[in-house]
Order: sequence, then C-alpha cells, then structure tokens
Amino acid sequence: MAGPSRFTVVLDACVLYPAVVRDALMSLHSARFFAAKWTRTIEQEWTTNLLKNRADLTQDQLAATCRLMRQAAPDWEVINYEPLIKALELPDENDRHVLAAAIRGHADCIVSFNTDDFPKDYLAGFDVELLHPDDFITLQLELRPVDALKVFKAWRERLRKPAMSREAFVENIAQAGLARTAAKLREDIELL
Repeated sequence: MAGPSRFTVVLDACVLYPAVVRDALMSLHSARFFAAKWTRTIEQEWTTNLLKNRADLTQDQLAATCRLMRQAAPDWEVINYEPLIKALELPDENDRHVLAAAIRGHADCIVSFNTDDFPKDYLAGFDVELLHPDDFITLQLELRPVDALKVFKAWRERLRKPAMSREAFVENIAQAGLARTAAKLREDIELL
C-alpha cells in the first residue's frame, strides 16, 4: 500500500526528545507541511531518555504529550518494519530500526541530529534522504515562508508558561540546536 501523498518524514527519537524541536516539527506537521511518522520504539526511546534525564517530568506528563502527538498525526505509526532491521547496515546498528521504519513507512526523509549515523549514499539506495532538523525546518521556511511564519507565530502565541517575547522565542529556538532556523526567523521577527 502506498503512503500519504504529502512529503513523508520519519522523526528520529533525538528530534522528539527536545521540546523545542519536537514542537517546531509537530507544529509544521499539523499545518500540513509534511506527514510525520514514527514508531512505538522511537516513542519509547525518546520518552525513556527524557524521564531518565529530567526528574521534574513524570510518566503521565509524557504519556499526555504522546497522546497529543498521536492525535495531531493520526497516521503516525509505522508498523511491520521489524523484519527489515537485520538486513540493514548502518554505522550504529541501534539506528537500523529508524531506517527500517522509513522504508516500511514510505518516507521520503529521516529527520535526525545523528547525521553521521545515516550515510547519505546508503540511504539513497532506499530513496530515503536524511536531513538535520535545522536544515529541514529552514527548508520549510524557504519553501512556504508566509505559511511557515504563521505556524511559528501561532506556536509562540500558544506559549503561556512562560509567555515569550519574539526575541526570547527565537533565541530559545537557536539554543535548541536550530541556529539556521533562528537566523531565518530573525529576518522577519516582527511577523512572529
């Protein structure tokens, strides 16, 4: 069965772990910039690591976040990818499940901070591209600038704990490892 007609992206656990990056990607997904996909394994990986590193968060809070993400992306789950894992060769064998999910989920792209773990030439053999989240989000801002700026403005306006000035919002994005995205947003900061 073919996948969705929109550009389809598998989100690696490392881009779902930081709230700012997760919020940026899910906000763009919700605005129909792309179709977001992940697996229960990816979900478990980022939530387990976040709970381990953040004593201020609870399992219930992260379960609520996952429920909201699933509601925003009803077609989120890639299934039946496990048989592909052993046949794949990546520098870190623990990342094979992400590529297997991309293949099975008919993804055009994997978005990951771990760019060295997914050799581009190897992925090309499966018609899958790899993009760093900063490059991916910046590309959305370049392809559909007005719509993307509306997404970022709506996201900033949703923030209540704490509410953020435009400048603080963009700085928060930069500090999350999205320097190019922040630079692009600064060009039109008055629209945020």
